[in-house]
Amino acid sequence: MKITLITVGKIKEKYLKDAIAEYSKRLSRYCKLEIAEVADEKTPDQAGETVEENIRNKEGERILKCIHDDMYVITLEINGVMLGSEEFARKVEQLGVQGNSSIGFVIGGSIGLGKEVRKRADYALSFSKMTFPHQLMRVILLEQIYRAYRIINGEPYHK
Repeated sequence: MKITLITVGKIKEKYLKDAIAEYSKRLSRYCKLEIAEVADEKTPDQAGETVEENIRNKEGERILKCIHDDMYVITLEINGVMLGSEEFARKVEQLGVQGNSSIGFVIGGSIGLGKEVRKRADYALSFSKMTFPHQLMRVILLEQIYRAYRIINGEPYHK
């Protein structure tokens, strides 16, 4: 299976780059992993809703260019469905059984995802009602994908 993380912005912090590299290495025995980074827009302080919507739309256009027609798209959204690790593993396994050989996980920028990206999504996933930095979310998502493959393969994992 091919897993693509489509993310807004670049990772600057070394500790996050190191964690992403570690989980990417671990995942290489289970799937083909690709990380597509798209440029983020500068959000001015005290930006109004119109300005924020324009920013989400610009970032959204870049995200949509990374999404292939045959890709099953899962957006990370605060109002998405919350799953436990075992449920998430079953979801990933189910997608493979149903013939989805390409899954795209979309992590938006600091002010979220545009309407067109949310409309293109096949599934909206939430990790929490809390807000996380989108750079850190990459590490959390990669860890959960790795954990899912461990569960799918009946291998030990921390509960």
